[in-house]
Amino acid sequence: MSASLERLIEIIARLRDPEKGCPWDREQTFETVVPYTIEEAYEVEDVIQQGDMPGLCEELGDLLFQVVFHARMAEEAGEFVFDDVVCAINDKMVRRHPHVFAEEKPGDRHQQRQAWEGHKSQERKKKAGYIGSGALHGVATALPALMRAEKLQKRAARTGFDWPDIAGASQKIDEELAECQSALQGGVKQDIDEEIGDLLFSCSAASILPAMQTWMQRVPCGRLTASFPAVSPTWRAGLESRRKPFGSFQRRNSTSCGKKQN
Repeated sequence: MSASLERLIEIIARLRDPEKGCPWDREQTFETVVPYTIEEAYEVEDVIQQGDMPGLCEELGDLLFQVVFHARMAEEAGEFVFDDVVCAINDKMVRRHPHVFAEEKPGDRHQQRQAWEGHKSQERKKKAGYIGSGALHGVATALPALMRAEKLQKRAARTGFDWPDIAGASQKIDEELAECQSALQGGVKQDIDEEIGDLLFSCSAASILPAMQTWMQRVPCGRLTASFPAVSPTWRAGLESRRKPFGSFQRRNSTSCGKKQN
């Protein structure tokens, strides 16, 4: 292990020290740290999208801090240590790449992908608490809803449950949008929730198609962040013009609070 990595492990151990550590770091748990771990992963993605290599170096360090911090909490609980984390990922990568580390003959990209998924399926079956071998089993429930929907759709697509082109996906979105509008008119909250969920799930399914994926993930947010500074003053001005003066509202309702006016 490198001296710098050992130093990081020592720093986190010191931060977690029951007597001399940082009060905030000492009181953290796996559950309270999770939002920071997720946030750091997204910040890694952000600097990559920006092409910011110095920023990537910094953000990868922040993400590594999260990994070591979780490992330290596990060590304190007597579960595992950081070295176990490293050994586990080493073993997994070697196991999933027999065409590199063993005698298996490498195939094309499609064959390698199939082999990779086969290895993952076998690993899921060996895990404690395994309950089934379905194509959708093992997709993390803690993923953001749309991300989980996309992963479920990709899993389903591998079994042939997919649209061959954008026309089929578009038709399904139109169908779900009509049902969503009908539910909104009906005003029943449960129906509205279900139909909006179906609409978003259909949009997620469409994002599997290469032409839709970037649009779904990037374009709407990019357009909003680019246009909002210019649009927001105009929007606020329009909103203010539609508001009734607070003074007149106060005068009309003055008799409802306190002493009645003569």
